Amino acid sequence: MLRRSLVLLAAAAATLPLLVSAASAAQRPADFPVTVIAANGRVTIPHKPRRIVSMSPSATESLFAIRAGAQVVAVDDQSDYPRSAPRTRLSGFTPNAEAIAKYRPDLVVVSYDANRVVASLRKLRIPVMVQPAPRTLPQAYEQIKQLGRATGHLDRARTVIARMRTQIARLVAASSAKARGVSFYHELSPDYYSATSSTFIGSVYRLFGLRNLADAADSSGSGFPKLAGEYVISSDPGLIVLADTKCCGQTKATVAARPGWDRTRAVRNGAIVLLDDSIAARWGPRIVNFVRAVSSALQTSVRG
Repeated sequence: MLRRSLVLLAAAAATLPLLVSAASAAQRPADFPVTVIAANGRVTIPHKPRRIVSMSPSATESLFAIRAGAQVVAVDDQSDYPRSAPRTRLSGFTPNAEAIAKYRPDLVVVSYDANRVVASLRKLRIPVMVQPAPRTLPQAYEQIKQLGRATGHLDRARTVIARMRTQIARLVAASSAKARGVSFYHELSPDYYSATSSTFIGSVYRLFGLRNLADAADSSGSGFPKLAGEYVISSDPGLIVLADTKCCGQTKATVAARPGWDRTRAVRNGAIVLLDDSIAARWGPRIVNFVRAVSSALQTSVRG
């Protein structure tokens, strides 16, 4: 549960605004130096990076998807996809600038500025980009494009984004009619932490027009409220999505065995989505898998 708590903390804290690249539109993708405006301000990358360290699982997935994987020499201990990524013991939650510097990086990507790692890396004259958790799909696409520009793979990044847009649009179109009026519960952990519509996770459900039962329960405005089991039962969700299958072993059977949960429409109809924890928690190209899982459940299991 400690790892799960850290994930939730990182997601809630990483809400810095995302800004677009400041490089000239006329600039060719392979031209260096390039300057991008990340969440930590203007970042100048003097030459095409050949030793990238990714301290963000989402950035790791995107780097490999845009064919910059050969330039990645190290990733943090949470970057478990793709399997070919050079995973290390570097902590993405408590990054250490000296440990990162041992890999002699010419570009570092982090998801948030823990331990003042950005300032420490700058002192070492190592370019570092902060790419915090986005709140919308367009912001996620912009991060992928930003990585493409920073690594010399802008054309490939644009191709990846275009494919994601097309696939997501088709999946939503195929099932959005079934989503009208359907409420859902997205579970981050077995103690009923969830995500509201104001989060990136929630923005995916907004594509379908689903009704998020966590919204009314977020009195603190954190975006990640802890719900009561009785609240979920009384809200009677038509769809339950479990994003705690790997960390916490949650299944359709464990949900059905919870006192009173067998009375919910989702359990009665088998409308329970088992989701790889990392897919819902990250904002790289595998967002499509997240959308596909929800779309499939809407088409096959959800009842009005």
